[in-house]
Amino acid sequence: MRDWFKQGEHWVWFSAATVSISFVLVIGLVLLIAVRGLVHFWPHSVYEIELKNDQGKLETLVGEIHDTQTKPIVDPQDPDMAVRKVPQWLVKVGNRDVYGTDFRWINTDNIVGQEDRLARDITVLERYEWGNVYGQLTKLTRDGEILAEGDNVKNVLEDLVSTGQTLHDKINTIERVDIGGINYRIEQLRLEEKRLRAENAFDDEARQAIEAERAELNKQFRDYQEKLAILRDQANGLGDVHLNLAGGHAIQVPIKHIVRMWQPNNMSNADKVGFFFSSIGHFLTGEPREANTEGGVFPAIVGTVTMVMLMAIFVTPMGVIAAVYMSEYAREGTLLRLVRISINNLAGVPSIVFGIFGLGFFVYIIGGSIDDLFYSYAQPSPTFGTPGLLWASLTMALLTLPVVIVSTQEGLSRIPSSLREGGLALGATKSETIMKIVLPMSMPAIMTGLILAVARAAGEVAPLMLVGVVKLAPELPVDLNAPFVHLDRKFMHLGFHIYDVGFQSPNVEASQPLVYATSLLLILIIVSLNLGAITIRNKLREKYKALDN
Repeated sequence: MRDWFKQGEHWVWFSAATVSISFVLVIGLVLLIAVRGLVHFWPHSVYEIELKNDQGKLETLVGEIHDTQTKPIVDPQDPDMAVRKVPQWLVKVGNRDVYGTDFRWINTDNIVGQEDRLARDITVLERYEWGNVYGQLTKLTRDGEILAEGDNVKNVLEDLVSTGQTLHDKINTIERVDIGGINYRIEQLRLEEKRLRAENAFDDEARQAIEAERAELNKQFRDYQEKLAILRDQANGLGDVHLNLAGGHAIQVPIKHIVRMWQPNNMSNADKVGFFFSSIGHFLTGEPREANTEGGVFPAIVGTVTMVMLMAIFVTPMGVIAAVYMSEYAREGTLLRLVRISINNLAGVPSIVFGIFGLGFFVYIIGGSIDDLFYSYAQPSPTFGTPGLLWASLTMALLTLPVVIVSTQEGLSRIPSSLREGGLALGATKSETIMKIVLPMSMPAIMTGLILAVARAAGEVAPLMLVGVVKLAPELPVDLNAPFVHLDRKFMHLGFHIYDVGFQSPNVEASQPLVYATSLLLILIIVSLNLGAITIRNKLREKYKALDN
C-alpha cells in the first residue's frame, strides 16, 4: 500500500472519481431541467376537488395539480399540541379573470370525498390574455343566435378555433411583416428628408421623389389596413363560446381570443403525444404573452443566435491576430510577459465590469461619436448612441477574447518549428508561412477557443442587461428590411428571458415551468452551436494529422 501511494496511483483514482462525480452531477442537473421543462408541454389531467373552505362551507375546485409539498400544522384540538405534516397541493384553477388568480394552494385535510376524481368532459381553452379557462362547454353563439348546443359544441368549436388561429396568423403577418416594413421605410424616408435638409440639399427634385415614394407607401398602408379590417370582421364574426365553471360561475369567451382547445381527460396516449409536440412547436415559434409567463420564445431565440454569431465574427479575427503577433512576431521580454499576464487576468474579471465598460466606451463614446459624425440629422434621437445588438456583440467579444487568445497560442506552440523553417527554406515569406502552414494547422485549437467563447457568451446575462437586451423587443434584429441585420436595435436574449421570468414575473407559479423549459432550450442551442464547431474542428484535425505527425 505504501508503494501504491508513493507511485501516485491514488491521485489517478482521486482524479477519476472527481471527474465521475462531476459528470454525474452535470447529467443529473440536465435531466432535472429536462424533466421539469418538458412536463410543461404535456397535457395534464384536470381534477374536480371538493373541499371545505375556512368558513366550513363546501367548495368545488377544478384544475390541474402542478405541485405538492408537506406543511407542518398544529392541531388546536389536540391536547398535546402535536405537530403533524399535512400534504398540500398547488392547483392551477385558471379563469384568472373570474377568480383573480391562476393557482391556489389547498390542504388535503380539507378535501371531502375522493381526492383523485377526474373532471368529466372538462375543456381547457388557452387564451391570448387572462390565461387558461377550465370549464364545461354549454353553447356557441353568434350575434345572439345559438350556433350549437350540447354534444355538438366541441366539434363546431374545434373548427372555429382553427379558423380563428388562421385569421390571427394572417393578421399578425400583415401587422408585423407588411405594415412593419412600410413603417420602417416611411421612417427611413423621414430621416432621409431630415438629412437632406441638414445638408441644404432638399430641392424640388428631392422633395418630389420623397413625396411620391411616401404617397405610394401610404397607399400600400391603406390597402393593408383594409385587408386587416376585413380579417378582423371575420374574426369578430366567429362568435362566442359559453362555459360553466366550478362554483356556479359562467363565462363567455370570444373565439378570436382562443389560441387552442383540448379535453385532456378524454385524450388517448397518441393524442397526448401529438399535443406534446404541438405545444413544443408553439413554444419555439410563438411570441411571449402575459409578461413573458405564457406564449413562446421565438424573438429570444433569434436574438441569442444573432448575437452569438456576430460575437464569433468579431472575436475570432481579434483573438487570432493578437495570438499570432505575440507568438510569431513579438520579442520575448518584460512587456510581452505583462501583456500575457493581463490577458490571463482579464479572464477572471467579473462579466458585469465588461458590461459597464461596453456601456461607457462603446455606447456613449463610440456610439455617440458615430451619431455626431453620421447621424446628426436624427438627433436628439440616438441611432448608435444607445444600447443595441452591435454593442452587445462587441462587449461579449471582449469578454471572451482572452479564451480565444490563449487557446490559439496553445495551438501555435504545438506546431513544430521545423515546418516554419521548411516553409522559409522553400522561399516563402514569414507571413506566407504563417498563413499557409501555421494557421491552418492551428485551426483545431482556434475552434476550441471559439467553442468555449460561444458557450460563455450564450449564457451571460449581466453585461447584456446594460448594452442591448430588453424584456420585450417590438422588432426582431433580423428581418426582411434592408440591411436585414439591424445592428442598432435592442433584442431579446434567452438568458435574460430566464432571469426575467424567474425573478421579475408577477405570476411566480406560472413562470416556474417556463424557466426550466427556456433553460433546456438554451442548453440545447449552446450544445448545437458547439457540436457544429466540434465537427469542423475534428475535420480540420483529421486533415492536418499527417502534417502534425
